[in-house]
Amino acid sequence: MDDKKFVVGLYPRVSTEDQFRNGHSLDEQKERMLKLCDYKNYEVYKVYEDAGISAKNMKRPAFQEMIQDIKDGKINKIIVYKLDRLTRSIKDLEEICTFLEENNCSLESMCEDINTSTANGKFFIRMLTILAQLEIERTSERTKFGMVGAVKKGHFVGRSPIGYDKVDKKLVINDIESEVIRRIFDLYIKGIAANAITKLLNEEKALNRKWIPTLVDRILSNEIYIGNYVHRKTVSDEESQKFIGVAPAIIEEEVFNIAQIQKQKNLKNYKRKQTYIFMQSIKCPKCGTIMGGCSSKSHTGEKHCYYQCANCKTRVSEKKIEKQMINFLDDMLDFFLLIDNTYKPYLYQDTEKELKKYNKIIDELNTKEKRIKNAFVDGIVEEIELKDELDFIKNQRKITEEKIKDLTIKESTEDHKNEMRLIYNLKQLEQIINHIMLEKIIYGINYLKNKNKN
Repeated sequence: MDDKKFVVGLYPRVSTEDQFRNGHSLDEQKERMLKLCDYKNYEVYKVYEDAGISAKNMKRPAFQEMIQDIKDGKINKIIVYKLDRLTRSIKDLEEICTFLEENNCSLESMCEDINTSTANGKFFIRMLTILAQLEIERTSERTKFGMVGAVKKGHFVGRSPIGYDKVDKKLVINDIESEVIRRIFDLYIKGIAANAITKLLNEEKALNRKWIPTLVDRILSNEIYIGNYVHRKTVSDEESQKFIGVAPAIIEEEVFNIAQIQKQKNLKNYKRKQTYIFMQSIKCPKCGTIMGGCSSKSHTGEKHCYYQCANCKTRVSEKKIEKQMINFLDDMLDFFLLIDNTYKPYLYQDTEKELKKYNKIIDELNTKEKRIKNAFVDGIVEEIELKDELDFIKNQRKITEEKIKDLTIKESTEDHKNEMRLIYNLKQLEQIINHIMLEKIIYGINYLKNKNKN
């Protein structure tokens, strides 16, 4: 009985031709959809009517209003009489389904077996969207083919990179910007890091723009500056394609290669050689500054890890912190094992709340029984489905009534009252233990502080 509550928007639509040919008027569509909602216990938020409007595109007033309400979280399901009432375009359908999935909204059609909150409905929609995806991929292939042809002719696709201007679809060197590019490469191969280059360029207000380290890093990796264009370099699941001599070179290929070797060296030097378990988690006991990791070797060659304060130079051994943490975790484990193994069944038992839940289930079953009978009278469901639903309701009602009976007997006993007192006392105990644990951590830090003084 914990089914998701659907708040729905009904979308009836007719064009003059449709209404004349098929006879599915707005009123008829609305009536059938409202009966479906009553049977399935859907809450109707609004009826969005587009009368006399074609479904050749999505520029329809009521449709766009419904889309906005989905974005705002006002509805989580839309119902149509037939799928072609929503759209006649496979591409639009794929776009709508993607939008609905992103906004946790489902689609249901009365005349087709389409309900994207069910497995069958999702399968049918996927078959339709596969056709749309096929068309998209064909279009993409034609676009790629056209782009490759353009690049081979020397036409650059997209915005011109820093250092170039685009003239008649081709890249030409910008004399001012290209000097900055050459300077970036020159500084980098001399050993100046990308962050330092960024800071220098911002101080000089180079090209009157804001420089960031990632931009400098992209420049240092971009083969366009030696005249080559790499297509789809950033797409991980596709093979990149390199075009040679697409643009005039700003730097020499040898300089570019040296910069790439320097990048690899910097990357290796940046990697931390030592793992610090409590990195960014230990505060200095004297001044409260987050402590950094450091290490040293004893005369025997054994490595020792410490956490050192950059502010007041206080140093704490990682082994001492580790010992205090293990003692703390042992105490916590003992306590929670006691709770889990002995008292947890009582801690999470609330008889009054359980009774309310099962009484609510009985009310819902009674309501559902009325709805299914009304749906049978209105012709929404067949006799076989009516019998199956009534049998299910009868069985669920019997199970629920037995649970209510057991809980009612239990609530009246003296043992249950004692259990409630135990729960209250255990919750108080849990608060005390947590307080003790906090005190032990504070004590451990103070202990380390005093040891360092000595």
